[in-house]
Amino acid sequence: MTVSQLQLESDLWLVEARGRLDQMLTLQLEQTLNQLLADQLQNIIVDLSLATYINSGGLRCLLTGRRLAHIQGGELVICSLNTRLSEIFEMVGFDQILTIYDTRSEALKHFIA
Repeated sequence: MTVSQLQLESDLWLVEARGRLDQMLTLQLEQTLNQLLADQLQNIIVDLSLATYINSGGLRCLLTGRRLAHIQGGELVICSLNTRLSEIFEMVGFDQILTIYDTRSEALKHFIA
């Protein structure tokens, strides 16, 4: 269970969550997003291709990150949800709130036009 970050462009960052987004991993994700946003790095792709589960805290963390990025004039988008995560996002209506792409390359195109 880890969260990692990678700079893709001067103003674009990739954050990957691997494992169960429960209390432990959600805290790591929240700290990573908060640090990027505190450093004024507000264009973020969150890749959940290796995430196997997400709890309400993880969902709240993503929603808060999106809101803070927008306040700073940036965007946070999600990519690569597996079937289980897609069902969870749809069930709680987050597929209507968050920008979600099927693949990382589609998410990249959102920022690099």
